[in-house]
Amino acid sequence: QALENTQVLQHLNTHLPTATMASKLSSMPFLTDKNNPVGYCVQGAIEFGMDSRRLIQRCTKPDAKEFKKIAVACAIGFCIMGFIGYTVKLVFIPINNIIVGGQ
Repeated sequence: QALENTQVLQHLNTHLPTATMASKLSSMPFLTDKNNPVGYCVQGAIEFGMDSRRLIQRCTKPDAKEFKKIAVACAIGFCIMGFIGYTVKLVFIPINNIIVGGQ
């Protein structure tokens, strides 16, 4: 547990723009203790921030071909879902009239 905390702090020292945040965290040990509810939330937020930063750095903007492929796939999905919804509505209108007793 303590080794994991020191690794997180070392990671913070090397990857955050300011090392003052890491020094502030190390001066308050309850913020780095995952057994403490506050520390659990703080460590969760720090890990989320590091994971989010890593994700954003790895993301790339799609080129035109990839964008077109994604757009076509989404359009086909919208059409399929619309057709299913229309078919269900079309089938249930007469069934509803039979159940309610159309006059």
